[in-house]
Amino acid sequence: MRVSTIAAALARAAILAGCAAAAPASHAASPLPGRIEVHAVKSRTLTGEEFLRGGAPGREVLLGGELRLPVGAPAKVPVVVLVHGSGGISSGADAWARVLNEAGIGAFILDTFTGRGIVSTVENQDQLHSLAMMVDAYRALDLLAAHPRVRADRIAVMGFSKGAVASVYSAMERFRGAYGGPHRFAAHIGFYTPCNVAYDGDAKIGPAPIRLFHGISDDYVSIGPCRDYVARLKQAGADVSLTEYPDSQHSFDTPTSPPLVDVPKAQSTRNCRLREGPGGTIVNAATGEAYSLKDPCVATGAHTGHNPETTAAARKAVVAFVQDALK
Repeated sequence: MRVSTIAAALARAAILAGCAAAAPASHAASPLPGRIEVHAVKSRTLTGEEFLRGGAPGREVLLGGELRLPVGAPAKVPVVVLVHGSGGISSGADAWARVLNEAGIGAFILDTFTGRGIVSTVENQDQLHSLAMMVDAYRALDLLAAHPRVRADRIAVMGFSKGAVASVYSAMERFRGAYGGPHRFAAHIGFYTPCNVAYDGDAKIGPAPIRLFHGISDDYVSIGPCRDYVARLKQAGADVSLTEYPDSQHSFDTPTSPPLVDVPKAQSTRNCRLREGPGGTIVNAATGEAYSLKDPCVATGAHTGHNPETTAAARKAVVAFVQDALK
């Protein structure tokens, strides 16, 4: 009798378990990805002059990128391309991918360094021009637009420091016409962006909104030129804003960083105001002389550091912006 009772109970449990397995799963938001894919990104390496002159074939290079799709994602999701800075991919990129995934948005972490044999450009920015990384971002856009799980018209780009040159200035119609494909980025986000180069036509941008985030205490990349650039863009009718955070250093959103880190050999153009010259050259706007990293305006040494409060504020602002822009 007892055996039959136990058997009946086990049978009922099996039926209930089967029903639970057959029922559709209910997925709670999670910072962990529901799926990870590693993709090859075919791009080309250009010098700054080659990029600005246009028409140069460059050198073929095979880069990599990691696509993280959120848990319980629908058939197609919006995605944000993350473009790292001079130090390469760090915990900051991983943290942002988790923030985006938890908000139901895919993240594509683009590695512009490893395929080129670069570890860091912090002490030698001549290894790779910031504009070359824009070509990489456009190629990532092409790849994602063809992906069956990605909404081709809902792909944003978000860059950090050196990578923010790619994420912000890829909005320019001139650069998109020269290096972009059939698709446009739906939004552009820049963190501590080097805005100190005035490019020809840099106020003529596409319809996608632009959001900049910058620490006022940043002594690596000065906030002043971004204030000026945003003012010019607004005057031209662009949907753009600059959010300024007090008591915030460069890379303030990197969660594994101490509050203040001395980077004694970092090359910084914080004192340089530059503009595009003839033939794809960059000149010092103050002197009119051709610019290079040997220019007296280039400083050595800067600081970085994590600020938890402004990181939380920036995450909230970015998620709200991206959810609206990519809805």
